[in-house]
Amino acid sequence: MTTAAIDTGVGPMLRGWREQRRISQLELALRADSSARHISFIETGRSRPSEEMILRLAEHLDVPVRERNSLLLAAGYAPHYAQTRLDDPSMSALREGMERLLRAYDPYPAVVVDATYTVLAANRGMGILLDGVAPHLLTPPVNAMRLTLHPEGLAPRIHNLPEWRGHLLEQMERQIALLRNDDLRELYEEVAAHPVCSARPVPPLPPSPSAPSLTSAPANADGSGDASAHPAFPFALPLRIEHAGTVLSLISTIATFNTPMDVTVSELAIETFLPADPETATYLQSLMP
Repeated sequence: MTTAAIDTGVGPMLRGWREQRRISQLELALRADSSARHISFIETGRSRPSEEMILRLAEHLDVPVRERNSLLLAAGYAPHYAQTRLDDPSMSALREGMERLLRAYDPYPAVVVDATYTVLAANRGMGILLDGVAPHLLTPPVNAMRLTLHPEGLAPRIHNLPEWRGHLLEQMERQIALLRNDDLRELYEEVAAHPVCSARPVPPLPPSPSAPSLTSAPANADGSGDASAHPAFPFALPLRIEHAGTVLSLISTIATFNTPMDVTVSELAIETFLPADPETATYLQSLMP
């Protein structure tokens, strides 16, 4: 969606979202209980949509909550969704719930980030992975992408860095497509420019005596292995990161809030890291009795 299209009103903005979603006017009309003619009139500015119609179309186009407010403002209406600071007293139940979740997830890493990957909360398990990170990367506000991909961050200890870096950059590209955010785009350009440094060679983890290890992929010439290409990982790309000479294998999951009614809440994401094998689970549990 071009800046010119964004600045000309709610009609072109809606057309931009519809085209981005690759939905025809007829299909959108059927979903929104309208007509293709009416959708066409809205997009060309011949008809001013009601507040209800804007919200209905935004819902069917899966427009982010923040951008729904932008659509309403472009049409001359007041924003529908509040944007409440996370430290506001009204958010106390939400904060306490997230803190309980993070504590319950120990000793496995878990972190809460916002739309630009600023770290808002983390548990002790995440702190384990931060050993050796340069202090300037841990000075608030801490950014998860910068922390992971910076040469003085986690990157030197990630044994499948090219694959994990590609996964993170693709994730950021999807986020940029949803949120027209200059800070997010600048962050992407910054972290994408970092060199791909190699982790120190270490031997692969031994197989578990009770179950085949998910990290038993054949080693590369540098000894780091290539678990991402091994058939033992058919379901998700693991993060293979070294800690004190031991390679941990973790699988990331991301949770968001269902049907958020606040901009801040809509942009929160809770990322948790599951042990991909028994060795990783046992190792992390041993560090936090």
